Amino acid sequence: MLPQLFQCARRPHRQCIVPRLLRNTHDGATPASSKSSGRTTSFGFQTVPEESKESLVKGVFDNVASKYDVMNDASSFGVHRLWKDTFVSTLKPGRKGPMRCIDVAGGTGDIALRILDHAREEYADRETTVEIVDINAQMLGEGFKRFKKTMYHNTPQVSFHEANAQELPMSLFKDNTYDLYTIAFGIRNCTSIPAVLEEAYRVLKPGATFACLEFSKVNNPLMSRLYDQYSFSVIPLMGTILAGDRESYQYLVESIRKFPSQPEFAQMIKDAGFATGAPHDGGAWTDLWGGIACIHTGVKV
Repeated sequence: MLPQLFQCARRPHRQCIVPRLLRNTHDGATPASSKSSGRTTSFGFQTVPEESKESLVKGVFDNVASKYDVMNDASSFGVHRLWKDTFVSTLKPGRKGPMRCIDVAGGTGDIALRILDHAREEYADRETTVEIVDINAQMLGEGFKRFKKTMYHNTPQVSFHEANAQELPMSLFKDNTYDLYTIAFGIRNCTSIPAVLEEAYRVLKPGATFACLEFSKVNNPLMSRLYDQYSFSVIPLMGTILAGDRESYQYLVESIRKFPSQPEFAQMIKDAGFATGAPHDGGAWTDLWGGIACIHTGVKV
């Protein structure tokens, strides 16, 4: 089924995946792996060349794609669903009329589906659209299967695109286009967070919203210790039992610890040009469950 999706890449507003080749070479972009920059970045607790991280992360998500939702449910006891519900409900998609949304690192489609459901159920909006973007075709395949079971399948309301959040092809993702940019539990896996934020700023309309849901820093020392013990002991073990893959889930746990703190990430959003609230919980960000997860928002000015 998935190969058929590539056939509709030229037809706008249809379920399609943009071929990876377009991301690497479109608009004169140079493949990241073609030349060593000499710069390094983190891959979990490892330090790796910048040009290696993309393929390493791709390998992780190739491995976990088919079990991604099952593992999320098991490792969080289903709480990730509540966080995603809160994330979307605070954004109120559809409240001011139909929106054009882009959901990045959204391959499995759970945020996009929540956006469309919220707009329809709360505001009788059947015109809001979501373009789902992910660098990993396996994850997009899982999202496509999810949407086949919904009323949005084969409608203009949803489309799928394989693309890199750091360099969205300008012919497909034009400047000043979107009313809402969402990214949930994905930005920490990107090689350059500032590059992702710059692209988000570019494609959003003036006055539009950037919204990120991501794991963050737990502020309570006791809760932080318990959370660390659970994360490093239980989650990789669950990966072994449920998905047959300990290493990928070890990386995902480590990547959470390497992600910037709430104030640091809020400053990165501000540095990209977005207006944010005051630098505290309830301002530039909203902590969920003591900071295990966090919602960051910014407005393009």
